[in-house]
Amino acid sequence: MFPDDPPAPAASAAASPYLVLARKYRPLSFASLIGQDAMVQTLRNAFKSGRIHHAFILTGVRGVGKTTTARILARAFNYEDENGRRPTLDFDKEGIHDRAIIEGRHVDVVEMDAASNTGINDIREIIDSVKYGPVSAPYKVYIIDEVHMLSTAAFNGLLKTLEEPPPYVKFIFATTEIRKVPVTILSRCMRFDLRRVPPDIMTSHLVDLLGREGIDYEPEALAMIVRAGEGSVRDNQSLLDQAISHGDGRVTAATVKAMLGLGDRARTIDLFEALMAGRIADALANLRELYDAGADPQTIIADLCDFTHLVTRIKIVPAAADDVSLTPDERSRGAQLAQKLGMRALSRTWQILFKGYDEVQQAGNALQAAEMVLVRLAYAADLPTPDELIARLANQPTPGTPQTAPVARGPGGGGSSAARQLQPQVAPQFEAAPAPAPAVTQAAPQAFASPRTYAELVALAGEKRDVLVKLALEQSLRPVSIADGRLEVALVENADPGIIQTLSARLKLWTGKQWLITLKTDAPHVPTLREQREERHEAVRREAHQDPLVQAILDTFPGATVRVTMKQEQVPIEAYADMINRDTDEDEDE
Repeated sequence: MFPDDPPAPAASAAASPYLVLARKYRPLSFASLIGQDAMVQTLRNAFKSGRIHHAFILTGVRGVGKTTTARILARAFNYEDENGRRPTLDFDKEGIHDRAIIEGRHVDVVEMDAASNTGINDIREIIDSVKYGPVSAPYKVYIIDEVHMLSTAAFNGLLKTLEEPPPYVKFIFATTEIRKVPVTILSRCMRFDLRRVPPDIMTSHLVDLLGREGIDYEPEALAMIVRAGEGSVRDNQSLLDQAISHGDGRVTAATVKAMLGLGDRARTIDLFEALMAGRIADALANLRELYDAGADPQTIIADLCDFTHLVTRIKIVPAAADDVSLTPDERSRGAQLAQKLGMRALSRTWQILFKGYDEVQQAGNALQAAEMVLVRLAYAADLPTPDELIARLANQPTPGTPQTAPVARGPGGGGSSAARQLQPQVAPQFEAAPAPAPAVTQAAPQAFASPRTYAELVALAGEKRDVLVKLALEQSLRPVSIADGRLEVALVENADPGIIQTLSARLKLWTGKQWLITLKTDAPHVPTLREQREERHEAVRREAHQDPLVQAILDTFPGATVRVTMKQEQVPIEAYADMINRDTDEDEDE
């Protein structure tokens, strides 16, 4: 945010106390506001055409210029010079009311902090004062900062005045929590979302400030400040102010690292490479050196997360390496690692570091927790991917062409399979032997009107989307026999007998004729459809456990289990008939 004219130097330190950069270089016009081009263009067109709204709401993260924009708008509404009064965004020279507005002492521009004036009584004062016109300026402007802090009663009391204010009144609201502002307020305002300032624009802004202050700097130091400022102009200016003081009038990378508690970015990349190569001894030594140099263990883990994210972004979007906020090491070495590491390895690294960050934060000894996170990550880097493991167990060559690891093997561990990856590998496609399945095909829709088998009866309930009947047919009823318009079934234990009456009513509705449903109490035991599926699943599971490849996988991963997923089958009534005959023969033999 560059002012139109640089402030005049103070006569003496005693006569004029030091003014921080965020206040000293606060914008006085839209021409000096940075990073908000869309909003400025909209307002410029509105002022040019005379379509000036009576209420505005400005939202965005801290330090992007919400309050500053509100004050510039108040100046734009009330611009007046020797040629007369006219709302404008082009301040060629200072107007009659500008100085008082800038210094916050104009009687017609009221700025209120909603955080300390939250009640209906505070808003009632505004409602009463809008009845009277401005004293000297063209418009009466009310600026309410952090408007989301107002109470519900205060918001409700403001609604009518906000919707139909006098022609000489303008409202400007600012908030960081736009979701807490009632929709009834938002619908009465012109809304502007102020964006975070991009790194390249922010870097240019800080360079300009340092030039005006006559202070030397190192580009790497500015890159660290811009990254830590997260797009907030005020945060960046405050960090720059602190860095100037910390470096005794010079902004250097070493002083900024010490000020922010950052580790050396090059050393962080060395640590990342050691972890990806499985060299845990080198990784722990790097961690200890960073810690002794003043870096916080949690910050080191956060830096590793940032670099993992950077490498992943460069792998997906190579143009991400051109970011001006990156150091030369991050650009060059990040691009090299993005070519050599696979997406699976990067995703796994991110998950371990992301979880480890919370562990370090909660641990009593942060250094020990950070070391354990690195040990876990280094050993995970040596783990084979699932397709590599299957290929080894099956005595097949590992799919994909082996690549050279980015870092040589060291004494801390073996070369990482993740580091050897250059491209994501495709798992081999294994086709399981087809399981025996009934040969009955689902009946055509027109056959549902006259089901001849129990399977068709279940399919009819599914076609009609009757979940209650379908579940009962599959889980609560044991089929005995089915013929034209007749059905004999047995109930499972603790089943609701009322399902018989429901099924009879549904069949009459679906088939157009009355069905005779007989409830058998002495019928031989026949499994339900659900029990049949479970038996088949269990048979497949037992068969899978006997497979040598599956046994090898279970031995490799203790505690692993085999889960069988089969397509739901429809069993014909003939299969149930065979079961009934088999059960009857067994009873006779007994």
